[in-house]
Amino acid sequence: MSLSQSLQQKLLQKLSPQQIQLMKLLQIPTAHIEERIKEELEENPALEQVDEHHEDDFYDDVKDEFETNNDEEVFDGSEEQYENIDISEYVHEGDDEIADYRLKEDNYTDTDENKVIPIKNEVSFYDVLVDQLGMLDLDEHSYKIAEQIVGSLDDDGYLRRELASIVDDLAFRQNVMTDEKEVAELLHQIQQFDPPGIGARNLQECLLLQLERRKEEGRKIELAIKVIKQYFEEFTKKHFEKIQKGLSLNDEEIKDIINLIIKLNPKPGGNVGEINKVESYIIPDFFVVNNNGILEIILNSKNAPDLRISEGFKDMLKDYEKGGKKDKQQKEAILFIKQKIDSAKWFIEMIQQRQATLYNTMHAIMKHQEKFFLSGDETDLKPMILKDIAEVTGQDISTVSRVANSKFVQTEFGTFRLKFFFSESLSTDSGEEVSTKEVKKILSDLIADENKKKPLSDEILTEVLNEKGYNIARRTVAKYREQLNIPVARLRKEL
Repeated sequence: MSLSQSLQQKLLQKLSPQQIQLMKLLQIPTAHIEERIKEELEENPALEQVDEHHEDDFYDDVKDEFETNNDEEVFDGSEEQYENIDISEYVHEGDDEIADYRLKEDNYTDTDENKVIPIKNEVSFYDVLVDQLGMLDLDEHSYKIAEQIVGSLDDDGYLRRELASIVDDLAFRQNVMTDEKEVAELLHQIQQFDPPGIGARNLQECLLLQLERRKEEGRKIELAIKVIKQYFEEFTKKHFEKIQKGLSLNDEEIKDIINLIIKLNPKPGGNVGEINKVESYIIPDFFVVNNNGILEIILNSKNAPDLRISEGFKDMLKDYEKGGKKDKQQKEAILFIKQKIDSAKWFIEMIQQRQATLYNTMHAIMKHQEKFFLSGDETDLKPMILKDIAEVTGQDISTVSRVANSKFVQTEFGTFRLKFFFSESLSTDSGEEVSTKEVKKILSDLIADENKKKPLSDEILTEVLNEKGYNIARRTVAKYREQLNIPVARLRKEL
């Protein structure tokens, strides 16, 4: 047996605490940022909210960044570190240190027209599932993963995200290392929550989860499970005769099974919680205003109050500076004060960076889709992917993705999630690149205007689009039609 040594170079990417903090803040929508800031205010006495109301103009440039050193040493309370403290860095005579992190674009008058209506404080779908999560016997590591899964469910109760994406989010946002197998195991436990069907990846799995809970009810349930497992496509296309023949069922049996399946809930998350949809409001993160043909952005930061370093903490440092030799207790107090001030300055800068990142991302999207923001016509949308905006802003693609997935913009044509503006491209006969959203809009209009007694088949729709100059295959037309939740021609036919 021989031992050998070798040198290897590995390129590893490690996120700094600042980057992790910024990612978390970027994920928070405007409606909830105030709550996050309140948490920080409660935890850090060196941070305080500015009470004064400052009147600013609408459309000035971004203010200078609050100066702070991200590479400052973390204090451990040692004697050597205490001796090197420069108190003057934190004490400035006559300087009120108001946190100047906000963008001028966020200030608008409190008229009835601009007033933002707060969201009702009620039990949410997420809260109901988290309550059930608390009943599982999980360690801290597993609980964080399960909580991330619950937070990734959409309003219908489905998990539309890939497990690999959840693994990445846990690593980048929470420093929790896991793999797809562990996530899948915890997802299986969450799928046992009420109401049945929660946590499904697709409709087929959703229906099966509900039927599996009722296995003890007898043969009809077992047959229904076979239909969904073996003949799901036939069921969705209403090819009931093929199902009946395949499972050797009589007319009465196939009728009972179909009635049983259609009574299942295709959207198990839709009725969870006590939120009244009518009284729930989307609070936009941005406003895009058309000012005589010139587009302007207002960054909604009404829920992000001005912050500053506490005057009381600075006064305490001044008092300690006046004294002579310090005893151990005084040294510990100074270290504590400095740590809290460092933390407050860091948080203020992170809020500032969040606002700047949001503004820069929205500005790049607005410039790219300027024609749409002026007209409101979906056919004016240009092809745009995350990489396009990342290159313009100099940001990472994952950063742009976080902003696009969790933020809304209000325009004169309605309120849109930012990811609405992203789409792939499609070539025309002239070689021009157009947005797939433009093709979907034309496809939707064609179907809306069709003769319902003779609806257009996918083949005919493909021919019409090709005649209009769009190079598109029939299978692509079928895919777009399904994405628009439009059934096939025979199911659109009116008798």
